Formats: sequence, C-alpha cells, structure tokens
Amino acid sequence: MTGMKLPALLAVVLLIILSYSSVFEVYQTRQALVLRFGAPVAGRGLVTEPGLHFKYPLIDSVVYLDKRILDLESPKQEVLASDNQRLEVDAFVRYKIANALKFYQTVGTVAGADNQLSSVLNSTLRRVLGDATQTEIVRTDRAGLITKIRDSVNKQAERFGVSIIDARLRRVDLPRQISEKVFERMRAERGREAAQYRAQGKQEGQQIRASARRDATVIIAEAQQKADSIRGDGDAKRADIFAAAYSKDPDFFAFYRSMQAYETALEGKGTRFVLSPKSNFFHFFNQPMDKAAAKP
Repeated sequence: MTGMKLPALLAVVLLIILSYSSVFEVYQTRQALVLRFGAPVAGRGLVTEPGLHFKYPLIDSVVYLDKRILDLESPKQEVLASDNQRLEVDAFVRYKIANALKFYQTVGTVAGADNQLSSVLNSTLRRVLGDATQTEIVRTDRAGLITKIRDSVNKQAERFGVSIIDARLRRVDLPRQISEKVFERMRAERGREAAQYRAQGKQEGQQIRASARRDATVIIAEAQQKADSIRGDGDAKRADIFAAAYSKDPDFFAFYRSMQAYETALEGKGTRFVLSPKSNFFHFFNQPMDKAAAKP
C-alpha cells in the first residue's frame, strides 16, 4: 500500500505544479508578453486585459511590462547656443511603451529604455538648442524649441517601441561662474542708477528748499509791508481822531494828556522828580480848577 501511495502523491504534487505554472495574473498597470521558447506566441503574444490568464506550462514564459506613462529625467548638462552663450539645461520627457514586442527585443527593461532615451535626449538637446540663440531659448521661442525636441526624440524612440508623450525644459540657466559675473555687473549697474537717482533727488531737494526759502522770504516781506501799511493807516486814523477830539475841547484834551503823563511818570515806587513847583508839568496840581473856573 505504501508503494502505491507514493506515486499517487507525486502525481498530485506534479499536477499542482503544472496547474500553478499554467496560470498568470496581469495587473491593471501592466501588460504581459507570452513567449514560447523566447518567441511571442502567435495570436496571443501580448496580453493587456487585467485578470487571470492561462499559458502552457514549462514551454511558455511571461514578461511583464509597464503600460503607464513613464518619466525620464535628464541630468543637467551644458549647452553652447548659436551666439556662443553657455547655458545649463535641465530637461525631462514622459513616454509610454507603444510596441511591447519591439520594446522587449530592443531594450528589454525600463532601465534599458531610460539609458537609450537619455542618450537620444542629450544629443537632441545639444543639436536643437545649438542652432538657437540664448534669447530664443530663454524667452522668445522656447515653446517652438520644445516641440522640435519632442518630435525629434519621438522619431528616434520609435525603434525602441516607445512613444514620447511630452518633453519639457525644466530650467535654463547660465553657468555659475557666468551667473556670478552677470550678477556683479547687474549689481554695479543698479548701484550706478541708484547713485544717479540719489544725486538727482538731492539736487531737486536743494531746489525745492531754496524755492521754499525764497517764497517764505517774499511772503514774510509782503506780510510785513502789509502790516506796516495797516499800522500806518491806524496811526493816521488815531492822529485824526486825536486831532478831532482836540479841536472840540482843547482844555479837556490838555487835561487828559496831563493825567496820562502823571500816570506814566508816577506809577513806579519811590519816584523822585527834581522840578520847580511852578513847572508847567505840575500846572493841574497847583491850580486844578483854574481852567475849569474860567468856563461859565
């Protein structure tokens, strides 16, 4: 009995192995090549539908390839433009596998495709950007140059079974040494412009201050002239009023003026006068009613 169970057990194990090796799974992000002795199986060599699929065990093999959009980053390189300007260019491309069999036969893997496409992209960048000027690359014709690069790389990439979806120049800069010189030149130019603006501002400030001082002097002189004129008119009117008052009653006006003189002269403490008692200054002290008694 034991001798009969061993072959049966081996047969079951062999059947399980054959069943497992006859099934393969394809994910949604991948596609599969079914090869028989290294050649694609006629009619079903490429499998793109996700799910479980069958193959002949032992004689068929499966190669999985990515069917998503892939990125290729180009390392920064130095390019000489047509106007002899050195530029550092950083570019990238996006591609996908268009012909799985050709891709497998030519480059085999994504790493192999990246290696081949990187060489194609670098040579294309040097050739296309070498025919353009710095201004065209940086500003005026950048979109047109990117289109030329994409079309050229796509045409050369067809032999690898890939299709270029997009190409871009991520950054275009001057080399570091040149950038530092350009920066220093720009800083010197801005410093010169700043000094010129400061000199112009200083000159205009001096002109404005001189004009303000001149205007202030004129305004003060005109105000002083007007004040003197008003004061002169006031003094004239005051003199007229005093003259009119004096003409109406000369005695009272003389009395009033004498009282003002007394108030002004005698307002200080300890005031002493060395005058004759009969002086006209004390006329109203000696005979206060003299003039008044003479009136009816």
